[in-house]
Amino acid sequence: MPWLIRELPESERPRERLLEQGSGALSDAELIAVLLRNGTRGVSAVQLARELLDEKGGLAGLLGTTPQMLRRPGVGLAKAAGLIAALEIARRLARKETMDRDALSRPAEVARYLHLRYQTRDQEVMGAVFLDTRNRMQGDRELYRGTLDRAVVEPREVLKECLLRGAAGVILFHTHPSGDPTPSPEDTDFTLKMAEAAKAVGIKLHDHIVLGGSGRWVSIRDQLAW
Repeated sequence: MPWLIRELPESERPRERLLEQGSGALSDAELIAVLLRNGTRGVSAVQLARELLDEKGGLAGLLGTTPQMLRRPGVGLAKAAGLIAALEIARRLARKETMDRDALSRPAEVARYLHLRYQTRDQEVMGAVFLDTRNRMQGDRELYRGTLDRAVVEPREVLKECLLRGAAGVILFHTHPSGDPTPSPEDTDFTLKMAEAAKAVGIKLHDHIVLGGSGRWVSIRDQLAW
């Protein structure tokens, strides 16, 4: 019979361990279990959390979910809303950290924020991070969503947004729902086209980041060395 949290010694229960040892001592499933608070008949909160993580592909897989997508026995709308709220807090903290620092000196943090903000499991997303003259993040925006054909993504639409914001530079990004962040030939061709168009209007394209699954990402700038 599956074990229940109440049957564990207090020193092994996730909430008690968090209070005594700190949040870093808990596994991903245990942290989710603390948010869930309890499970359902015969299933502990930790087991329920593990099932969620296995189904969604880990913590990163929870990004882009909705309360309705998380609902199941033991996870009603209230618990699902709590999980979504926790993910949104993480997104906002990552955004603040990125905006407070030189974005170009910490590309991994930019990529981490973009994963939190834009990763989805079934649709490609393309957008831009806008930079000021000191290479600090001004903001970001999703520009396209769905199955994208690079031929119809016009540089002028991206640059128009840059000009409206008074951006001195821009970092493009897009997601690969397949999970593999390897840029396609179309990705690299589009990046070179964007770099040339941006230069013509006095805006610098600093990078184009491709986001894959499980936190993986690739810098097209590093690959092309332009």
